Amino acid sequence: MELIDHGTQANTAIRCHAHDPDELIETFQRTTRQRIVVLGPGGSGKTTFAVLLLIALLRTRDSDAPVPVLCPLSSFDPSRENARDWLQRRVTEDYPALSDVQRYGTSSIVELLTEHRLVPVLDGLDEVPAARQAAVLAALNDTLPTSAPLVLTCRTDDYARAVQESTPLANATVLEPTPLRIGEAVAALRLAAPTQQRPAWDALAVHLTQNPDSPVGHVLTNPLMATLARSVYASEDRGVTELTDLRRFPTLPALEHHLLDALIPTLYERSRRQDPTRRWDTENAQRYLRFLADGLSRQGTFDLAWWKIHTWSSVLAKPWRRATTWLAVALIGQFISNVFVVLLGGPWWVVSLGMAHAVAVVPMFLLGSRVSAPQTTTGRRTAISALASLSGGVALILVAVPFMPGTNMAVAQDALASTPFASLSLWLVVLAAGLPGPPDLPSHGRPSMAHWRRHLPSALGSVACVAVFYGLLFASYVEYGHRGGEPRFLTSLRDGLVIGAVLGVALAFFRWVRAASARDNQQTVEGALHTDRLRALLSGAACALLFVLPDAGIRSKIYSPSELTDLPIVTVSRLLTVGAIGLVLALATCAWPYYVLARFQFAVCGQLPWRLQAFLADAHRLGILRRVNSTYQFRHARLQSRLAESTRLPEQRTPADLLGAHSDSTTSS
Repeated sequence: MELIDHGTQANTAIRCHAHDPDELIETFQRTTRQRIVVLGPGGSGKTTFAVLLLIALLRTRDSDAPVPVLCPLSSFDPSRENARDWLQRRVTEDYPALSDVQRYGTSSIVELLTEHRLVPVLDGLDEVPAARQAAVLAALNDTLPTSAPLVLTCRTDDYARAVQESTPLANATVLEPTPLRIGEAVAALRLAAPTQQRPAWDALAVHLTQNPDSPVGHVLTNPLMATLARSVYASEDRGVTELTDLRRFPTLPALEHHLLDALIPTLYERSRRQDPTRRWDTENAQRYLRFLADGLSRQGTFDLAWWKIHTWSSVLAKPWRRATTWLAVALIGQFISNVFVVLLGGPWWVVSLGMAHAVAVVPMFLLGSRVSAPQTTTGRRTAISALASLSGGVALILVAVPFMPGTNMAVAQDALASTPFASLSLWLVVLAAGLPGPPDLPSHGRPSMAHWRRHLPSALGSVACVAVFYGLLFASYVEYGHRGGEPRFLTSLRDGLVIGAVLGVALAFFRWVRAASARDNQQTVEGALHTDRLRALLSGAACALLFVLPDAGIRSKIYSPSELTDLPIVTVSRLLTVGAIGLVLALATCAWPYYVLARFQFAVCGQLPWRLQAFLADAHRLGILRRVNSTYQFRHARLQSRLAESTRLPEQRTPADLLGAHSDSTTSS
C-alpha cells in the first residue's frame, strides 16, 4: 500500500503490507498526527485495512494509549447533529457499558473524546448519500480537533468529489492500496483450491498470460472479486476455466455479476452436501436474503438491526396501523384471559366487557406517536402523557358502558365515578414505561442489585408520593362516592395508603428494571435480543399490576368494607379480565415485541424464515453476512446491491436509488 502524506510540501511514498501488524502500527505512528484517509475503488480492501489496523492497535496498546473504535459513517447526518454528538451517540450504541452512569458518570464518552483517548475509525464516507458527503467532511474538520487521531475510509471518486465541494480532511495522510498482481492472485487462488482444481487454475494462468487484458484478468486484480472467485470455485463441481468464456462474460461487469450471483447458491449447495439435514435450501435462502437486501436498500442503510425490522412492516410502520395492530393484540389477549375466567365460573358478559376495555390502547398509541425524544420538551411530554391517559380512560369507560350489567342510571354513575381511576391506571403505566411506541435502540444490561443504595432514595420517594396521592383519592371515592352514611375517612385513608404503597413498590421495581446496569452486557445480536426480551416481560408484568391495582383496591373495599383481605383475590381477577391492557402498553415500549410481530408477518408471507436469528447466524457462518456489534451486514455492499436489484422490475431501478448510486461502496472486512 502506498502512503501519500499531504501534510508535507513534497508527497512521500511509503509501502506497508496490510497483513503485517507490525508494519501497520509503524505506518500509523509515522503518519502526521496519526490521521489517515484510506482511499481506493470498490472492493479494494479499505475496510479490511481499517479493521486489521484496529485489531493491531488493540493487541499492542498499553494502558495510556488511545482505544480505536469502529464507527460506520452511514448513520451520520450533519444537518441533525454535529460530529462530536454523533460520535458520542454511536459509541454509546456500540459500547453500552459506557452508558452505565453509576459506574462511569454521565460524561464519560465526552471526556474520552476531549482527551483524545479514542481513535475513531470512520468507515465508509462513500456510504453516506452523495448529497451530504461534503457536509460530513466539513463537519469532521469543523468539530473534531486537527490533532486528534482519526482513520477515514472512502472510495476515491467520492472523496475527490467531496473535497472539491469542501476541503480535505485536515492533517491527514492518504493511503491507497496497490492493485493485486494477476500472477500473485492466481498463484494464491491455486494454493487455496482443492488438489483436483489446481490444473484448472494452471490453465487459467496460461490464458491470462496470453490474454492479459481479458475481463477475468481485470476482475482478479480486485481483492473482493478474487475472494468471491475463491469461494465460488473452491470445489470440483465448478470449472474455473468458464471465466475465460468471452461469449458468456464479454465485459468486466458481466463477470462481476456472475461471481456475485453465484456466491449464495454455491455456498448453500456446498454446505447442504456436507450436511443433508440443513434447515434451509438454496431457493428459500436466496429469497430470504433478497428480501433482507431489498429492505436495507429501501431504508438506505447497510446495518441489519433486528430492532428496526418493524419499519419494513406495512402494519407497524405508521401510527394508525400500529395502533390497530396493537389493538388486535390486546383484544386477543383479553379474549383468551376472559375465556379462562368464564371457565372458572365467571359470567359470559365478562368476555365482552373485558374486550371492550382494550379500546383504551388506541388513543394511547396515537398520542404517543406525537412524542419525539430529541425534539420534545419535558413539559410537552408530560402534557401529552396526561392527555393520552385521560383520553384512554374516557374511551375505556365509554366503550365499556354498554356491556356493564345493571340499570342505566347506576351504570352511568359508576362509569362517571370510575373515569378518574381508569385514567390513573393508564397514567401509572405511562409514568413507569412511557408512552407506547417503538424505541430507537433495544435495552442494554440486565437487572442487577448493584448500586441499589443509589436507587433507594428515589424508590422510597416514589412509594411515598404514590401512596399519599392514591390514599387521598381512594378515601374520597370510597367514603363519599359509594359508601354513604357515617364517614370513616381515616379508615379508608389507611387502606388507600396500603394499596398506594404497593403501587409505589411496583413503580419502583419498574424503574429498577429500566435502570439496569450495562457494565457486563455483551454486545452480540443474541445478547441484545435476550436482554430486551427480559426487560419487556418484566416490565409487562409490572405494568399489568400497576394497571389493575387501583381498580382492584376500590372493588375490594366496596365488597369488603371492613378489611382488605380480598385484595389479592380481586387483583388476580382483574389481572385476568383487563390486565392484558397494561401488559400490551408496556410491551409496546420495548423493541422485542415489534420484532416478534414483524417477524411473524414476514414469516407468514414467506419472505423470512420463522427462525430468523438462526438463519442469520447460519448465513454469517457461511460468510454471506458479517457481524458488527449487535447488527449484521452483508459481506459487501455490492452483494447487497446486487441482491436488491434482483427483486425489482427493470422499470423500478432508477439512478436515484441510494445503493444503486453507490453500488461499488466498500464495507467488506
